Amino acid sequence: MRRTAPAPTTPPVPARPPRLPVPQLRPTDRFAELLLNVLSGRRPVHSMLRHTAGRAYDELAHLAERGPLRTRGTLPVVRDIGYFEPRPGALEVFARIGAGDQLRAMAFRLERGGDLRWRCTAVELGGPRRPQTNDD
Repeated sequence: MRRTAPAPTTPPVPARPPRLPVPQLRPTDRFAELLLNVLSGRRPVHSMLRHTAGRAYDELAHLAERGPLRTRGTLPVVRDIGYFEPRPGALEVFARIGAGDQLRAMAFRLERGGDLRWRCTAVELGGPRRPQTNDD
């Protein structure tokens, strides 16, 4: 006499595909978005306090006062990013910012600290530079 196994009472659970690691933004991409959000007025300047070092916060605050990337209608977006690594732990980055048919240039420098966190140490937009004073 043949014995058969009892029918399962619950359907089998399909095997889950292996979890892929969540892609991490490169520091160049992350900082371009952070700076764009501040310079377009979508985020306050103080949101960059822990992401800046040296005079970068003051430079950013000066730029943000003028609202250089604020637009009516089309929100500005990062269209392209490039960088140069002058030494390990330092990146000089440029980004093309587009809003509709307008295109602006943004440049910034990132340095990796002893805690392995990247911080912005300089930021510029196309146009005249802020004059440096002795107390800077």
